[in-house]
Amino acid sequence: MAGAEQQQQPRPAAGAKGGASKGIRLSLLTRWSALVGTLLTVGILVALALTRLLPQRPGLVLALCLLCVLPLAVITIRAQLAPILSLFRALTGTVTSYQDGDFSFSLHWPQNDELSDLVAAHNALGAVLRQQRLELVQRELLLDTMVQNTPVAMLLVSEGGPVVYANVAARQLLNQGRKLEGHRLAAVLAQAAPALNEALARGGDGLFTNGAGLGTEAGAEEEVFHLARRSFNLNGRKHELLLLRQLTLELRRQEVQTWKKVIRVISHELNNSLAPLTSLAHSGAELVRRGQTARLPQILATIEERSRHLESFILGYARFAKLPAPRPEWQDWGAFVGHLAAQVEFALAGALPAEPAAFDAAQLEQALLNLLKNAHESGSPAGAVRLAVRRLQDGLRIEVHDRGPGMSETVLTNALVPFYSTKRSGTGLGLALAREIAEAHGGRITLANRAGGGLTVALILPLSVSCN
Repeated sequence: MAGAEQQQQPRPAAGAKGGASKGIRLSLLTRWSALVGTLLTVGILVALALTRLLPQRPGLVLALCLLCVLPLAVITIRAQLAPILSLFRALTGTVTSYQDGDFSFSLHWPQNDELSDLVAAHNALGAVLRQQRLELVQRELLLDTMVQNTPVAMLLVSEGGPVVYANVAARQLLNQGRKLEGHRLAAVLAQAAPALNEALARGGDGLFTNGAGLGTEAGAEEEVFHLARRSFNLNGRKHELLLLRQLTLELRRQEVQTWKKVIRVISHELNNSLAPLTSLAHSGAELVRRGQTARLPQILATIEERSRHLESFILGYARFAKLPAPRPEWQDWGAFVGHLAAQVEFALAGALPAEPAAFDAAQLEQALLNLLKNAHESGSPAGAVRLAVRRLQDGLRIEVHDRGPGMSETVLTNALVPFYSTKRSGTGLGLALAREIAEAHGGRITLANRAGGGLTVALILPLSVSCN
């Protein structure tokens, strides 16, 4: 009899070759043929017997034959159909279980016929579904473990405000480790710091700083966070994924690395100046002791030159460290570039923009003077030093070109670091000061080697600068 079992039974060989395979395929037809033949034989024998007993009553003989054969036929047919019907009920039950996500059942059919092939195929399908479900559960478990243990706080919010999902970092950051699912986002943010609400109100991704983390405790150490937002549709409804990443430790590591670089550069520069001064002072004292004063003027002149270089370095550092906030005003490009050309030689590449631009003229002039002097000191021919000003869709691009040797990858990486210089007498503040001025205006600076030799330094400034 067919039934649902937890263990799949061995599948019979349904693809055997030759007459055996045909016999298996025709077993069901043979069984029904034998049944019909048996019933006909029994009916004929009963009819012959009754005809001898009642030769004058053929109608009665037929009726008696039917009364004998029909119950036997019904009983026999029901006995033959019962296991098949049971198999069909078991198939219906297992299919219903598959629909409910339960793939643990398999079937067994004792006969070696077409139905056994159907049962074997059904069991094979169940085995595949069980394996797929197991792999899916394992992947979901792995994914959930990764999401729950990531240091990035993750909030999935459905349209209308309810929190659908929150990982451990989000619960610890926003709700003291308690569950967030089901809470309205507005209620959660009401307990968070104002800096987070302001960052969400601005829209898009961005950084924000809060003096007390994301909680409401006073006196806590300043924390820096990065907010990322992604929107998508899930099950026909709009959802938003909020990612909060704490950057304080990473920024501190970067700050420490920057300070180490600065200290190395300052130490190198001071050693370059103080070591010769010490040696020259010792030599001068020795010459005075011997009474050989002929070389003293030269020694004192060298000491003065190195002292002035060191003074220039320290003043440059002070100027870089105390750069005031820019005060943008509308400037005419012709007058600005003309004043710049009176101080350093360069050729103008292309026409200047007709529209005026808003920037701090003194600071931008200082940045461009540094860049143009660097271009001349690179060994580029004076006529190859060029200045180009282009209007972009949402900003300005000011480029300084030269035909010097360019920069290696190492120098390009460190060129914007304060006090980094490859020149023996350089302070390493020209590019760093230009970068500081560009970023103070809300822009940035880029460096790139030119095809055919040389360097391009570009200041990219936004158009939306508030003016006094």
